[in-house]
Amino acid sequence: MRNTILYRARTAVLALAASCMALAPVAEACTRLVYLGPDNNVITARSMDWKLDVATNLWAFPRGMKRNGEVGPNSLEWTSRYGSVIATGYDVSTTDGMNERGLVANVLWLVESEYPKPEPGKPGLTIAAWAQYVLDNFATVAEAVDALEKEPFILISDNVPGETRLTTLHLSMSDAPGDSAIIEYIGGKQVIHHDRAYQVMTNSPVFDQQLALDAYWKQIGGTVMLPGTNRAADRFARASFYVNAIPKAEDPNRALASVFSVIRNVSVPFGITTPEEPNISSTRWRTVADHRRGLYFFESAVTPNTFWVDLRKIDFTPQTGKVLKLDLGTDQDHTYSGDATADFVPSEPFRFLGVEP
Repeated sequence: MRNTILYRARTAVLALAASCMALAPVAEACTRLVYLGPDNNVITARSMDWKLDVATNLWAFPRGMKRNGEVGPNSLEWTSRYGSVIATGYDVSTTDGMNERGLVANVLWLVESEYPKPEPGKPGLTIAAWAQYVLDNFATVAEAVDALEKEPFILISDNVPGETRLTTLHLSMSDAPGDSAIIEYIGGKQVIHHDRAYQVMTNSPVFDQQLALDAYWKQIGGTVMLPGTNRAADRFARASFYVNAIPKAEDPNRALASVFSVIRNVSVPFGITTPEEPNISSTRWRTVADHRRGLYFFESAVTPNTFWVDLRKIDFTPQTGKVLKLDLGTDQDHTYSGDATADFVPSEPFRFLGVEP
């Protein structure tokens, strides 16, 4: 009986995977995972996989910054309630980051995304500032979900910088208590998946189908066999198994080491080319956020060191806090060691990539 169930599940999964592969154009791949350890030790890791240099730098933003949705006269406006440390894409968007309350936001590629059309009278928000809006305004996932369910803005996308294809992303959030949520736009409608159990997100297919694929591999058991390719569904299965299989270490540094090992396991080797799978790209960098201790780790694929930023050492106050930048260089090849918080320098803030609705 069990073999029959597994056979049917396998058949369904293979059909689903084949359809996803057939529909997927050139896209980028990333992985996000959340470790839930003892003593409320929560760690979020993500990889950034991109075919070219994504021109990432690290920035620190204080509270009290006035923001604009950058979509013309009907743009959403807000003032940041929380300071944050973020990683950019092309220095025109926030791709990843953690705020001073321990909320983490990550955006990953999702080719199936379809965003709503602008509505008269409803403010718009550029997709380049989607993650930053979350970091600026909320302390927990539940708080963010409660606000976003009311759809206070229309999310508006545009082409990837320097390319002719539309930016199609989905958003993950995780917080210090270990809660998680995934937000996607499918068929022009916002879809929110909110549960502490949603520890892993990759790319295609859409999240509910990722959960179905994951259920299949859980029936087999990760100690028996795990898929080993760089495809999003396979990375999801490996990340889902390993993030819960690693020891739940009492020592937070040991826990960090385990989480780093998992996100490296689901990374794509630097420089790899897969002609028959153009949607697979090399891992450019990885981040690991220690929610409880306020540490944000960064690891480039082309430098020998992992370094970190200590959010507790940054002045986020609106009175004396400054916008700070850490220049990572071309391909993030600048080498920093240990605590690099002091290496940030005051800078004029970048402007989020504007979108014409």
